[in-house]
Amino acid sequence: MTRSLDPLLIAADAALRTLFTRPHATRPAPPPANPPGPLTAAERREVGALMRVNHVGEICAQALYTAQAAVARDPALRSQLLEAAHEETDHLAWTQQRLDDLGARASLLNPLWYAGAFGLGLVAGRLGGDALSLGFVAETERQVEAHLDGHLDRIPAADTASRAVVAQMKDDEARHGAQARSAGARDLPAPARAAMQLAARVMTTVAHRI
Repeated sequence: MTRSLDPLLIAADAALRTLFTRPHATRPAPPPANPPGPLTAAERREVGALMRVNHVGEICAQALYTAQAAVARDPALRSQLLEAAHEETDHLAWTQQRLDDLGARASLLNPLWYAGAFGLGLVAGRLGGDALSLGFVAETERQVEAHLDGHLDRIPAADTASRAVVAQMKDDEARHGAQARSAGARDLPAPARAAMQLAARVMTTVAHRI
């Protein structure tokens, strides 16, 4: 009975840590290639909004990985998902620090984002099995990688600190996606991919402002 409760206890602990404690990175924030330059007030607001969106993305990543790990049938897959969630904590800490540095705040809707992503992770893991769960990870990381690439086009060149963080996050997401594919990820059907893109568009639009 205790063993069967372990995934639920891990999931509950992860939710509390993600939403109500300050994240601590195991890796230092990636150093900028050049010293940061000055930003205008408008640029600072825009970068703050972009980093808020990225912070929400990491909140959702924690929820997705934790939910999928909770229902994974294969212990090796469960360990892989939890390890990915652990690494995503670095991203959560880095984006939180950038928000602080820019004088911006996290999204007020973080509990809602977490709950929604956790529910999606449960559905993907429970209904689709491990191969489809991995496919969900691979598709999520593909979309996030493209999203971060777009942010690199929008962050001013002077904000080398934010650019370094986003570039490292992009590399990490690409690696997570590759790991999922090498572990046997099954391609998601086109309607599922489209629904994920729509949900991501709603999240990024709302989180940019709230």
